[in-house]
Amino acid sequence: MTPEQIRDRLADNLALVQQRIADAALRSGRKADDVLLVAVTKYVGLEIIEPLIDAGASVLGESRPQQFWPKAEALADSPIHWHMIGQLQRNKIRRTLPLVELVHSAESLRLVEAIDRIAGELSLRTPILLEVNISGNEAKHGFSPADLEGNLTDFEAFPNVEIRGLMCMAGLGTDADGARGDFAALRELRDRLRGNCPPGVSLDELSMGMSGDYEAAIEEGATIVRVGSALYEGISR
Repeated sequence: MTPEQIRDRLADNLALVQQRIADAALRSGRKADDVLLVAVTKYVGLEIIEPLIDAGASVLGESRPQQFWPKAEALADSPIHWHMIGQLQRNKIRRTLPLVELVHSAESLRLVEAIDRIAGELSLRTPILLEVNISGNEAKHGFSPADLEGNLTDFEAFPNVEIRGLMCMAGLGTDADGARGDFAALRELRDRLRGNCPPGVSLDELSMGMSGDYEAAIEEGATIVRVGSALYEGISR
């Protein structure tokens, strides 16, 4: 494809995803602006990311720090915001935190503690989401619902992180309809936890839903969706 064809296809794909987000938000009694689209760029290079930004994508999500760092450096002057949506190993925290506005994948108390410590050393207050293994699948990372229920006060010990909500991934092998149950379960967990939030913890955000199921996620209450492959349909990568 020529650069012009890539640009036009990206613009069309982005517009379609945005329309579907708006339609799903309307079905859930909300507005399009109530749902943040994170454009997942982990499988594409700058030749795709730059025209995607030109088309209007302003929040980008990466899951592999070593691939993320050079992209962030190359696009340092672009009007974009980065989210870390994948597993963040403790030895990658220090270089990653100054580059991102939200970490979606705080999957354990030990990781939250490390993020808090390093954020303090860097004079940062880092927004994070607590990743929940809502499906109970052993292959998934994250807190179990039982880990969080009754234990939110554990997070009072971390003054350098700002807990903004919860994140989940649907169970392996589920379609949009099957994923809906996981999304509903995360929303219900959030609703139960909300009444017991200590200082520094707010659970306004629900990050759930990807290319195959983001509309179902929105209908079940997602405030953030992470969409990758739907943005790149028809583009050779």
